[in-house]
Amino acid sequence: MAASPLVMGVVNVTPDSFSDGGRYLDAEQAIAHGRRLLGEGADILDIGGESTRPGATRPLLEEELDRVVPVIEALAADGATVSVDTMRAEVAAAALEAGARVVNDVSGGLADPGILDVVAGSPATTYVAMHWRAHSDRMQEFTTYDGPVAAVVAEELRARVVAIRAAGIADERIVLDPGLGFAKNGAQNWALLARIGEIQEIGFPVLVGASRKRFLGQLLAGPDGALRPVEERELAHAAVLAALARAGVWGVRVHDVRAARDVLTTIERLEAEG
Repeated sequence: MAASPLVMGVVNVTPDSFSDGGRYLDAEQAIAHGRRLLGEGADILDIGGESTRPGATRPLLEEELDRVVPVIEALAADGATVSVDTMRAEVAAAALEAGARVVNDVSGGLADPGILDVVAGSPATTYVAMHWRAHSDRMQEFTTYDGPVAAVVAEELRARVVAIRAAGIADERIVLDPGLGFAKNGAQNWALLARIGEIQEIGFPVLVGASRKRFLGQLLAGPDGALRPVEERELAHAAVLAALARAGVWGVRVHDVRAARDVLTTIERLEAEG
């Protein structure tokens, strides 16, 4: 039986996240939310100060730092394994200084190549490199793939691995993410999920973030075409989690930690009988 995926709980310290925009913008609220997620079974807390929803514009560097550093400091002091969700080298450096142990870079080093040097200089840091083609305000202009989407994503991730290794980051510190929803339409997201093995075949642990994303809302759209609301997509996400767990992915990035933990615990119990 494959090990159950790690559960990465999302803490968005932003005013405009698609899933919970503004709810945890205040540092104390974000810290309290992170502690709740830990209590519900999160293995990692992913702290982000920049929304990457389609169409989002970037915050100033100072804004992103002010949002994430106090939250990381508090949760790391609690003993949590903290990840910083950032594309900026300066934010990654400050987050590591504050106690983060994972850098979750949705650009895979393309937005700011200096982030690779920051991670290379922190030997205990895990680096998550996601498949990415452009910033959020333009990424949906880049959904054309010259071949099956999983094969092309795998090829482009392999190119990022070359750059990551060249920066001095050891293989055992690298995690890959196929980037569901980033420069991908709904059909492409489903094709990637169905062929997640092609990403795993690159040879690194794989993190997947499907939680609450638009393609689930599209799948569950009403007769009038209206997307299923964000907060009503969790049962569909549970089915995705079950498939990912059986595929043996390294981790899942989720908003509802308790629901994710319930799904994974149930799968573990069933497989224990096999």
